[in-house]
Amino acid sequence: MSNTPETAGRLDHHVEGHVGYVSFNNPAKFNAMNYDMWCALPVAMQALVDDPQVRLIVLQGAGEKAFVSGADISQFNTHRNGDASTHYNEATQAGYASVLDCPKPTLAKIRGICMGGGLGLALNCDVRMAAADGKFRMPAGRLGLGYAFDGVKRFTEVLGTANTADLFFSARIFGAEEALRIGLLKQVVALDEFDAVVSAYAQMVCENAPLTLAAAKRSLLELRKNPHERDLQGVNAMVNACFVSEDYKEGRKAFAEKRVPQFQGR
Repeated sequence: MSNTPETAGRLDHHVEGHVGYVSFNNPAKFNAMNYDMWCALPVAMQALVDDPQVRLIVLQGAGEKAFVSGADISQFNTHRNGDASTHYNEATQAGYASVLDCPKPTLAKIRGICMGGGLGLALNCDVRMAAADGKFRMPAGRLGLGYAFDGVKRFTEVLGTANTADLFFSARIFGAEEALRIGLLKQVVALDEFDAVVSAYAQMVCENAPLTLAAAKRSLLELRKNPHERDLQGVNAMVNACFVSEDYKEGRKAFAEKRVPQFQGR
């Protein structure tokens, strides 16, 4: 991709062991999401979903200053006006959905700035961990843009109605400790320990049975739906599959032998 003002920044993904990583790489703009990055996000997520070795997907920002600072405002004049706004909105919606609807566990690894669209992406992950330098904001009210119903709904699911109202109405900046207090984060970690702590948590997740994680994630996804739209039969099938799996046999055997189980996802 050429490094022009319109396309500067990119989205990368790679796999290390059982962990898939999606990296927002636009450090000159604190990893702001441009149109091409929004378009690339569903492709990267699907590649990691399709990789049978991947048991956890970690979303992270390149460099040390930001997770994602939001959408690239410099593109608003070209991508969020007139007919072009439809394509831009479709790209952002698909990007958000690829994270929110991911069938595998997801973790947001947050350093520095996490605002606007970046905060929305982080909230669409299952778990969020931040370094102590995390800074958060929902600045829609300062930009005059409308925030979609599904996005506000997700905020309320994670933070509750009162906290959601506060963050949208005030558009204020707040730190990692407050983010932890209101339930936005699972954990805040000192900067010099952050990479190691996140890696250890990721390893802990990946040591667990993939079929069990998949069934639990499916239940979480179905819970977001209206009751009459939930596929409980599908969930039950995934739960029952755990009990007839080789991994279930391995789990019981490892427990009896007091060792770490070696799960294969079958």
